[in-house]
Amino acid sequence: MLLSNGHGEDLSGSLIAKKLLSSGYSVDALPIVGKGSHYEKEKIKIIGKTREFSTGGIGYNSFKGRLTEIFGGEIIYLLKRLYLTYKIRKKYNYFFLVGDIVPIFFAWVCNKDFFTYLVAYSSHYEGKLKLPWPSKFFLLSKKAKKIYTRDLLTANDLTLQLKKKVSFFGNPFMDKFFFKDKEFKKSEFSIGLFPGSRFPEILDNFIKILEVLEAISDFKYFQKIEFNFAIVNALSLSKIREILKNRKWLYLETINEKDLVKFQYKSLKVNLYWNTFEEILMKSRCCISMAGTAAEQAIGLGKPVIQIEGKGPQFTKSFAEAQRRLLGKYVFCATNYTNKNDQINQTINLIIQVIYQIKLNKKFLISCNENAKQRLGENKACIKIVDDINCVLKNA
Repeated sequence: MLLSNGHGEDLSGSLIAKKLLSSGYSVDALPIVGKGSHYEKEKIKIIGKTREFSTGGIGYNSFKGRLTEIFGGEIIYLLKRLYLTYKIRKKYNYFFLVGDIVPIFFAWVCNKDFFTYLVAYSSHYEGKLKLPWPSKFFLLSKKAKKIYTRDLLTANDLTLQLKKKVSFFGNPFMDKFFFKDKEFKKSEFSIGLFPGSRFPEILDNFIKILEVLEAISDFKYFQKIEFNFAIVNALSLSKIREILKNRKWLYLETINEKDLVKFQYKSLKVNLYWNTFEEILMKSRCCISMAGTAAEQAIGLGKPVIQIEGKGPQFTKSFAEAQRRLLGKYVFCATNYTNKNDQINQTINLIIQVIYQIKLNKKFLISCNENAKQRLGENKACIKIVDDINCVLKNA
C-alpha cells in the first residue's frame, strides 16, 4: 500500500505505484490528505473517501492556516485515515511511504514493514537534518526496510546519523520531464507563471502575479516575451474573467482545444492554460512561482525561479525562505521590501536580471544545470527505487 501526505507527495507516490504495478506487485493507494487525483490519473485504486484541505498539511503553514486545519476537521480526518489504515493493514505485505513523519507514524501504529521516500526532509535546510521526534526511532526500527531521500546530501547525512544505508536515486516527480522529447521554438522567450494549486490561496497568488505583470506592462521590452499561466481547475474561467475585467484587462480570445484563454493589459499579452502545466514548464526559460512542487521541478530542469512571497496559508514568507535553502541559489526572491510597491519593483528587477543572465551569460545556465543534478538528481528515479526494492525483498 502506498501512503502519501500531500499534493506533491501524491504525485511521486502515483509514479512509484505505477512502476510497482508494472513490476508485478499489487498496489493500492491511501492519500492521507487531499483527493489523490494523481493516483486516479494513473488508475491506481484509492482506499476510502478522500477530502481536500485548503492548507494541504501542517508544515510551513501560517498560524491562521493551522487553525483552519483544526477547525476544518483535518485532525479528526487524519485520525479516521489512521483507523482505516489500521483496519486493513493485514491485506498488505509492505507499506511504501511518501512524505514526512505522518505516514511513518501510520506504518508504526500498524506494525508493518515499510519502505519510505522522505521527500519532505532535506539536510539542505539546516546543513544537518534534524528529524522531528520520534522519526529517528521509527527509521531505526527493523520494520524500516529501506529509506530513500530527495538529495545526496541528505542520504549521506542520514547514513551517518542512523548508521544504516540510506539511498538517493533521484526524485520520481522529475521522471516525466526527462522522457519528454517535444521541441519548442528556441526563438520564443517564454516565462511560466505558477500561482499554486490550492483554493482559495491560489486566488491571492494569482492576483499578486497579476500585479507584477501590470507593473512590467510599461516596459516595451516585455512585449517580446510570452507569459503563460498554469491554472488548475480549482480556479474557474468565470472567476478569472471577473478578476481580470475588474482590473481592466482586455479579453482577446479562447482556444477550446488547448484550454487556452488570452488576455491583454496595455501592450502585455498573457496566455492562461488549464491542465497544461508540464508543457508550460518545459517551454519556459524561467518561472515566476508561488508554488511548492512546481518550483522544485523547474529547478530540477535547470530553469531559474523568481519567487513572490505570499500570505499563505502555505506559500508564506517562511515557506519561500525554506524553499530557497532547499533548492539553492537559482531561486530568486525580493525579501527586504518596505511595502507592496517596493516588493513588486524589486521582483521586476530580479526578472530583468535573470533574463539578461540567461541571454548573455553562458555559464549561468551551465551552473543552473549543475545545481539541478545536485539538488534533484538525474532521471529514472522510479525505476531505480523499484529495482532497489526488488533487491531488498530478494535478500530478505
